[in-house]
Amino acid sequence: MERRHLSRPVYEGLPWLYMAFGLAALAGSYLLAAHGALSHVVGLIGLVALVYGIVVLLRRRDYRALRSEYGNPDSFSDDETK
Repeated sequence: MERRHLSRPVYEGLPWLYMAFGLAALAGSYLLAAHGALSHVVGLIGLVALVYGIVVLLRRRDYRALRSEYGNPDSFSDDETK
């Protein structure tokens, strides 16, 4: 089975999409304040989406910094750890 990949612009935009959705859900939660439990559920979903977007963005940044620091990480071998 062939794995499908997202195009680079879509892949790079996903964390921003998650954060935008999270902020929109948090704003919606504020506007739904009169509906009690629904407001809390929408707010929780928004908070989770916002935090998830930030985590993905930071993990990608750290991964890229690590790869650029080591150049070619595939060149590590067991001989270097001895």
